Amino acid sequence: MINKLTVKIQKTHAPIVVGLDPMLDYIPEHIQKKAFQEKGETLEGAAEAIWQFNKEIVDYTWDLIPAVKPQIAMYEQFGIPGLAAFKKTVDYCHEKDLVVIGDVKRGDIGSTSAAYAAGHIGTVTVGSQAYHPFDEDFITVNPYLGTDGVKPFAEVCRKEQKGLFILVKTSNPSSGEFQDRLIDGRPLYEHVGEKVAQWSAECMGESYSYIGAVVGATYPEMGKVLRKIMPKSYILVPGYGAQGGKGADLVHFFNEDGLGAIVNSSRGIIAAYKQEAYAKFGPEHFGEASRAAVEDMRKDIDGALQSAL
Repeated sequence: MINKLTVKIQKTHAPIVVGLDPMLDYIPEHIQKKAFQEKGETLEGAAEAIWQFNKEIVDYTWDLIPAVKPQIAMYEQFGIPGLAAFKKTVDYCHEKDLVVIGDVKRGDIGSTSAAYAAGHIGTVTVGSQAYHPFDEDFITVNPYLGTDGVKPFAEVCRKEQKGLFILVKTSNPSSGEFQDRLIDGRPLYEHVGEKVAQWSAECMGESYSYIGAVVGATYPEMGKVLRKIMPKSYILVPGYGAQGGKGADLVHFFNEDGLGAIVNSSRGIIAAYKQEAYAKFGPEHFGEASRAAVEDMRKDIDGALQSAL
């Protein structure tokens, strides 16, 4: 799957992933109204609104981007109907030939990790039948339980040729409380990056590994160091736009081939119509606003890379 992601990035000239992280506050009133008329002001109604919102975002952006990243918590909060909307979204994105990164941030050990891996990127057997329950292409994984927590996921990656993005240095302000702690004179995130590089070497695609890393756009200097530590790992970069990251901050996350990183924007794209720059589209045309936001993001990142590489 890492090979497909690389090809799609080269084809679209957009190392961009759209974060499908819908909150009801992001969903225009006319979408909510229609869903509530059909399903009531219920969990089912909320899930229907999310699905219709996601579908329009995807319909307006799929040809510009290589990948999407639905954050499962935004769906889980609406219970079983929300999870059904998550699965419906994953399947629809696959119909559009998009790479799907499930932002699930799982992290446990032994049979628990194996079950998470089977459910999200692997298969489960029921009697004589095998199923792919959620069927994402990549998922995010928390490595802070050590190799015991990552190995079951990596084994499924090798078997299914799917991928992981392992949390190394996250974009949130308090990440430094633990991740920046010095161990043997170096910050913890560098040690984690070295482990990711080791795991990556055991799971190689054609040019890059199936195992990548998450490093926040809000820490470009740290990204520069981690790029050197993990040369064969794709870096998933959250924090663009709404969290303050911009194209000029991102060049160090890429390799000299212009590849090796993919940048996430969530509310900066899916709620673009709420921003002054795209207010002209209005809530009724939120999909068009999202498309314009993707086009502007692509220009920003491409311009920064052209200047730097």
